[in-house]
Amino acid sequence: MTGTVREVTPEIDAGAVLAGAQFIDAYRVEIGASPIDAREACVRMVLHGPRWVDTLVRLRNILVSPFGLKTSGEGTPAPHGLIGLFPVVSETPERLVAGFNDYHLDFRIVVELAGEATSREVTSTTLVRTHNLLGRTYLTLIMPFHKLVVRGMMGRIMEPAR
Repeated sequence: MTGTVREVTPEIDAGAVLAGAQFIDAYRVEIGASPIDAREACVRMVLHGPRWVDTLVRLRNILVSPFGLKTSGEGTPAPHGLIGLFPVVSETPERLVAGFNDYHLDFRIVVELAGEATSREVTSTTLVRTHNLLGRTYLTLIMPFHKLVVRGMMGRIMEPAR
């Protein structure tokens, strides 16, 4: 059904994207014949997501800044620019990889388009590799929100760009 976000089994070479990732999940939404590419799908997810997600991100930034954790992609090489706070690591029209490495964990999001011209779908895969107790604790604390955030963000892909 077009526009319905559902959790799916990740279909990604995790070792090629983020070797040693301890957490991987994926969500998919059918977009029909929508002519968007991977960058536009990611922009709609990240920059035009629900306002409550922006509020959670601001709260997260306030809470983690005393620990010296990154609150944006500052200082991170971004060969293909930034989308929101995420440096784009690699990009083709069908696949965009964004994310960064930090003291506590490394994070990647992969946005992929697949399907035929009239029946396309977008899959968003999240990969995380923790480095220490702080990273494991952080991952445990955000997990209750992760599914809600990703579903909310992916729900915006079908909406026209603002």
